[in-house]
Amino acid sequence: MIKDLNKLRNIGISAHIDSGKTTLTERILFYTGKIHAIHDVKGKDGVGAKMDHMELEREKGITIQSAATYSTWGDYAINIIDTPGHVDFTIEVERALRVLDGGILGLCSVSGVQSQSITVDRQLRRYEVPNIAFINKCDRAGADPFNVTEELREELKHNAVMMQIPIGLEDRHEGSVDLMTRTAYYFDGDNGEIVREEECPEELVDQMEKYREKLVEAVADLDDEIAMAYLEGEEVTAEMLEPVIRRLTLEREMTPVFVGSALKNKGVQPLLDAVVKYLPCPLEMEYEALEREDEEQTVELFPDAEKPLVMLSFKLEDGRYGQLTYCRIYQGTLEKGQDIYNMTSDAKHKVGRLVRMHSDEMHEIEKAEAGDIVALFGIDCYSGDTFTDGEIEVTMTSMFVPDPVITFAVEPKSTEDYQNFSKALNRFSKEDPTFQVSRDKESNETIIGGMGELHLQVYIERIRREYDAEINVGAPQVAYRETITKRTEFDHTLKKQTGGSGQYARVVGYIEPTEPGEEEYEFLNEIRGGVIPRDFQPACDKGFKDAMQEGQLIGFPIVNVRACINDGDNHAVDSSDMAFRIASRQAFKDAYKKADPVILEPIMKVEVECPEEFSGSVLGGINRRRGMITGSKTRQGYAIIAAEVPLSEMFGYSNSLRSSTQGKAEFTMEFEKYSPVPAQVQEALIEEKEREEANS
Repeated sequence: MIKDLNKLRNIGISAHIDSGKTTLTERILFYTGKIHAIHDVKGKDGVGAKMDHMELEREKGITIQSAATYSTWGDYAINIIDTPGHVDFTIEVERALRVLDGGILGLCSVSGVQSQSITVDRQLRRYEVPNIAFINKCDRAGADPFNVTEELREELKHNAVMMQIPIGLEDRHEGSVDLMTRTAYYFDGDNGEIVREEECPEELVDQMEKYREKLVEAVADLDDEIAMAYLEGEEVTAEMLEPVIRRLTLEREMTPVFVGSALKNKGVQPLLDAVVKYLPCPLEMEYEALEREDEEQTVELFPDAEKPLVMLSFKLEDGRYGQLTYCRIYQGTLEKGQDIYNMTSDAKHKVGRLVRMHSDEMHEIEKAEAGDIVALFGIDCYSGDTFTDGEIEVTMTSMFVPDPVITFAVEPKSTEDYQNFSKALNRFSKEDPTFQVSRDKESNETIIGGMGELHLQVYIERIRREYDAEINVGAPQVAYRETITKRTEFDHTLKKQTGGSGQYARVVGYIEPTEPGEEEYEFLNEIRGGVIPRDFQPACDKGFKDAMQEGQLIGFPIVNVRACINDGDNHAVDSSDMAFRIASRQAFKDAYKKADPVILEPIMKVEVECPEEFSGSVLGGINRRRGMITGSKTRQGYAIIAAEVPLSEMFGYSNSLRSSTQGKAEFTMEFEKYSPVPAQVQEALIEEKEREEANS
């Protein structure tokens, strides 16, 4: 274990799908000595990338699960999490960023800033993760890292500054020139493992000086000492720049940009140098937890091995020896045989096996300290649970979990498969908070929900392979929502007398729509004078929540509503929690009918990339699917079309796009927002619901 926290980096690599994240991680592991041979991501050599250890990942050539590993670079220890690029597996990125200190934002030198780059950047901002950028694939035809740096500034609003310029591009890409030191780096040997330093090539000197001046100017804009030296005509040296760039990167005021080609083994070693130079160690981060008894009170955590233990479980995996729980230790020390306490469930556990993960390999350790990322066996918990040693009672905020937007009805093909089918659903819903399992009360069907078709198809395939359970899958269903469009008042009295004590409650108030971006549900309590006793007021809140579980248009949950109680009445004998809960539920339902309810549908952000000659066909296809074009641009003969399209219209789009573009287009899709459906669509959905109810 590394004792010097200044020499520890916890980093993740995030990027749009197919930007070379796993290839880059593979090279990092090779150059840091963690693996002794480089393997292809798609597994063409029969082995596959170290970090894509799942059979499905190697077949599809994509990352499905985040994988953790650790390595050393010089005398620095680096914990690395490789994350998926596909938006369907966004929870893997969320959970990784929740526990990391720094990030590498990967970009393709040809495609530049893409739709998922924007999503990843939003996630980095959500967790305030300092990051550097790596523009990969400089060996590809059409590579232009200078343009990509401009896109970083314009589209992602980064203060992006090039730290290197490439030596040649496309098939002439040889290496890079460091703008700080004016040194040229070439990468020799079979796998680019020998770094050769030379003077900057003569033909690049002018370009190098031009971009070095831009770098110095950008730093001078944010630092007075550098500004003074620059204005007085002094030589601004690398030694002067480095600590300032580090500070600006940690403060997220600057994004240093590096260039290279992971596949061709160029530029990875300087990127590793940049990781240790510019990304934070645990001592430079601010961590806090919430008091368990009073979640309004925050407690500052400090990465000190002597302090009480606090750690967060961020990922679960069902391993050969039971549940494997990945944890980030924020404070204190964790030892084999130690008792730990789950702050969520109050359960006490003894630490049996303690391991550090190298993809799917486990390396046994005796203890771990603040700053480390480790895994435990045999601890029954959920992703996002906080553990302590019992000396401190705090909980850490968990990661952001988006709601599912698509569902399938599933069932085992035979009764023999039922037990394995149930085991699989229990395991996957525990491991992945965005994979949700429910039961339809009317049809009694098992419903699985997720972030997209690929997300659910991967789990269906894993059930078949890992649990040997054949399943029937229904057509995909959209996760609609309902809401109201105007304020409506209610005054409802519940009065029941059935011999003995009865039930009495009167609730008065209103429901109204909330603004987009506000809470999905808000309860306002404006009771004065005790007309509803304080003990019964929370029951009104529960009654409103009950009513919002199922809307009256097509039976989907109700969102974006503020419910207020401001008057009422009670009876000394007949009033109870249950009476006020029932009265509030009925009051909400009555008011809902009069509040002009509407159905909301998930709108997806779609980005299509196709040769320019097919752009008309693509635009027409999007329009036919009720899509709204939000932007378009061209890059090197390709049209990039951005649109917002209802999810219900996107089923089968992949085949349609292939046939209309001769298989030359590709698209990405992610959830953007909920919007009201057009009136005719709403009528059709209500009619369909009524038919289903009549048939059942």
